[in-house]
Amino acid sequence: MRKIIYLMALAFVFVSWQKKETDYAIISGTITHKSADWKIVSKDQSFSHTLKINAQGKFSDTLKIREGIYFLYDGKNFAQLYIENGAAIIINADAADFNKTIKFTGKGSEATNYLAVKQQTEDKIVGDQKAFYMLEEAEFKAKSKEIKTGLETALGGVKGLSESYKTKEKKNINYSYLLRLDNYEKYHEYFAAKPGFKVSQGFLNDLDGLSYENFEDFNFSEDYRKIIVSYYARQAEIMSKSGSIAEDVATIKSIGSISNEGIKNELLYSMAGVGITTTTDLKGYYKEFMAASTNEENKKTITQSYNKLLIVDIGQPSPKFEGYENNDGGKTSLADLKGKYVYIDVWATWCGPCMAELPFLKKMEEKYEGKNITFVSISADKASAHDKWKKMIIDKKLGGIQLIADKDFDSQFLKDYSIMAIPRFILLDPSGKIVSSNAPRPAEEDKIVKLFTDLGI
Repeated sequence: MRKIIYLMALAFVFVSWQKKETDYAIISGTITHKSADWKIVSKDQSFSHTLKINAQGKFSDTLKIREGIYFLYDGKNFAQLYIENGAAIIINADAADFNKTIKFTGKGSEATNYLAVKQQTEDKIVGDQKAFYMLEEAEFKAKSKEIKTGLETALGGVKGLSESYKTKEKKNINYSYLLRLDNYEKYHEYFAAKPGFKVSQGFLNDLDGLSYENFEDFNFSEDYRKIIVSYYARQAEIMSKSGSIAEDVATIKSIGSISNEGIKNELLYSMAGVGITTTTDLKGYYKEFMAASTNEENKKTITQSYNKLLIVDIGQPSPKFEGYENNDGGKTSLADLKGKYVYIDVWATWCGPCMAELPFLKKMEEKYEGKNITFVSISADKASAHDKWKKMIIDKKLGGIQLIADKDFDSQFLKDYSIMAIPRFILLDPSGKIVSSNAPRPAEEDKIVKLFTDLGI
């Protein structure tokens, strides 16, 4: 009898839940003086939706998305939104004076308005980020605790927030505090110019006993995710140094040890999506991913990437490019470069990390001038940036053979190499076969000198 009553009660709860649960959110409002498309994008950029705004600036869109923080932006202005199923958020703004006019109202807008208060509170206490991380340990930890307390006070002062949200956000505030402590060593080393700096014993005691297996917190807190990634990256570094395994392969192996399958599979997939295209050990990377992942759809997708990447693995004939514009005049094809090793830098004028490599690339070109190697830079800039490309070659006094791809990232050469991130460096042998589709960067001088020496360059 008790069992029947229990099952009936469960059935009632289930039916009630089915009736009340809403699997979408409504975003509506008015944005005047629109000069570009407005989009709602997730933090990890896995979701992007362009708002359907009419001539009067009005819009109303229904979104089926995962609960979390999103960005509203038009390429120049942006704001954070917290969107959950069942929300009906109203956005009103004048794009010509966005920061002063943006307002969020409606059901579920409280969390979005809290995010603005949170950011203001944090900015006020932290001040200059560089100065913050230059603080010595005791002062840094005290300031970090002050931020935590300030944010908890701000959270408690916002009316209308659900108890569920407040509970999760309070944990998130603590994770943010722990992440600051976790980041302190590397940021203090950099900003305070202290090479080899290590935190003192006990500085990270607040992280002792932290669980890395909480899937609910993983879904809610980006900072908790970062703590998990940091922890397993450290384990991978130790694994890599103690054995003959590449660090990126060790990272996949390390994450594969996570017990919670939701966390494990999501981290594996998010890393492998790009990681498999940049690894120097394609077969090893793929093997570890397939052994670690338990999500069949993810494994299917990564297998497709792997099979495509096999055509640009070591020893394979390089994909071709033909008729790329040469800054010195005329057109250049890959076939024109046979007879010497070819070191290719795929870059773009807008790419910060690409700019950081340029001084090292110039140094390398000078070091190997007259040797059996040709240096080629292929710009992935859009056609609209053609003049900027030409100007940068002059301004930066770039050497080597300077080419621009025919269709930026849609160029077949870039697609054949599955280039999703730049800079990317490729090394070919004199016959046009691939030595490395992910060659060391110019800044990795020791690695590249060893590679070139081993090849007799």
